[in-house]
Amino acid sequence: MHITHVNLARGFRGGERQTEILIKTLAEKSPNEVSQTLVCRSDSPMRQHLQGVARLEFQPSNHQLAGHFQLGKTQLVHAHDAKGVHWAYLHHRLKRTPYLITRRIDSPVKRKWFNQQCYSHASARVAISQCIKHLLQKNQWGDVTLIADAYAHLKPSPKATENFRENFAKKFLVGHAGALVDRIKGQRILLQAAQALEHQAPDTQIIFLGDGEDAETLKEESSSLSNVSWLGFKSNIADYLAGLDVFAFPSRNEGLGSVVLDVMQLGVPVIATNVGGLPDIVKHEQTGLLIPSEDADALANSIMRLRKNAALRQRLAQGAHERLEHYSPQSMAASYWRLYQTIVS
Repeated sequence: MHITHVNLARGFRGGERQTEILIKTLAEKSPNEVSQTLVCRSDSPMRQHLQGVARLEFQPSNHQLAGHFQLGKTQLVHAHDAKGVHWAYLHHRLKRTPYLITRRIDSPVKRKWFNQQCYSHASARVAISQCIKHLLQKNQWGDVTLIADAYAHLKPSPKATENFRENFAKKFLVGHAGALVDRIKGQRILLQAAQALEHQAPDTQIIFLGDGEDAETLKEESSSLSNVSWLGFKSNIADYLAGLDVFAFPSRNEGLGSVVLDVMQLGVPVIATNVGGLPDIVKHEQTGLLIPSEDADALANSIMRLRKNAALRQRLAQGAHERLEHYSPQSMAASYWRLYQTIVS
């Protein structure tokens, strides 16, 4: 089977990482059954991330109208982002190739004529969380399949993690990782919690990993806080995540939050907001702690609770680890493979 993936994003965030994980896992799972093409921008970081993957080709396309006639024969198109959805629909109109859509954003698809055409003509619509599945079903544009994202199986360097911890000796480390875009990820909520904790628990240090459009503004707003550190983007992020005592994720909206899966896989307990797809993976008091959205006091109190209770941290980390088999790259790839076969047959 030849599968064409389409992801026309400019940068590299959660959806692009999941596209990468799926392509790599399919190539490993069925090297003699699968060949793949990735339609992406000519400057897409995914090109570098996927170099060397067996039986994978790249088709440049910097917008929805490009690359259709250069693409060779394929049995199926899989759209991984919004522009990819438009590309897949146009390709279907031109070549009659069946396609499926993965929706990763926990906001309604606007009920416009073109969106209706794109979604209703797809052979399958996939949601990565129950929240997104419910939103798609409300549009009544066809059945929706639930296939969750996967953890990336990050492998930290023990020495690098040790060095990270030594830089914050005798500190209780609470970390956050994600794009520094407050309207989505809610970094200001964590900064408000940090302000409350600065004198209440001076040994607690808040670590921010990542970069984004709000980076400079957020750094300036927190410049007076002695318990906040901005470490920027790290390509070896596992070295830092593995050294945390707690991971705090106060998102304002979230499709699923695959970084939370990575943190759980590394054995770090999680505090997250009860929004979007996060309740799918963070079960309160079982695999982590859920707090209300926009509630900095609840976040600070949860951090204090975990700081004081090592047994609870261990129990939550163990509970999360026991559920991770449902979110492995192999489980995700197997679910998509079954769906591909159904569509093609």
